Amino acid sequence: MKQIITIDGPAGAGKSTVSRLLAKKLNFIYLDTGAMYRAVALHAWRNGISFEDGKALRAMCKKIAINFVPNGDSSRIYIGIEDISGEVRKPEMDMLSSKISIIKEVRDAMTELQRKLGKEGRLVAEGRDMGTVVFPEANHKFFLTASPEVRAGRRHAERQDRGESVTREEVEAEISKRDEQDETRTFAPLKPAEDAIIIDSTSLGIDQVVEKILVNIGKNEV
Repeated sequence: MKQIITIDGPAGAGKSTVSRLLAKKLNFIYLDTGAMYRAVALHAWRNGISFEDGKALRAMCKKIAINFVPNGDSSRIYIGIEDISGEVRKPEMDMLSSKISIIKEVRDAMTELQRKLGKEGRLVAEGRDMGTVVFPEANHKFFLTASPEVRAGRRHAERQDRGESVTREEVEAEISKRDEQDETRTFAPLKPAEDAIIIDSTSLGIDQVVEKILVNIGKNEV
């Protein structure tokens, strides 16, 4: 799996921006696994499927058609023919996606799909268990983190840019709760892979983080 790069880390660490930019520089596919869980959460919520009903969720995951369509430097996410890119980024999806991601039936289904998408290689996979569970044999694994204060500041600015009315304190509380959920869940808890390179982006810009990753993987190895 030399051509799969995994980037894990908590909310607000800059994973999405770094992964998109890295994929563009390497001409790799960017796999936004967080968006996949958001899509599943949205679909379950819309269809009134209880997050406690593992059997129903498993059946739903077998049928749901999640697709990514390139869109300039990024990509749009679809369920079937519906573009849900805006819907999955609404704040209520933050906690719902975290909640649904702890359900074994959902994680099993998404892990299977993610591995299928990674079969061709040339992939930057971003998430919370890419290096530990989904692609444990990947040669290049990174864990991107930052101080809680910096992560909250980034997420707050991001949501303000989207026109949301939210306070810094509210975002800090949400991130703290999300961290606790992700780190203590039974299945695939958030943690660095044993062989992952940890990058603290607290005082680094996006370009600096990307350059650190490129230096570590070696530009001629991918």
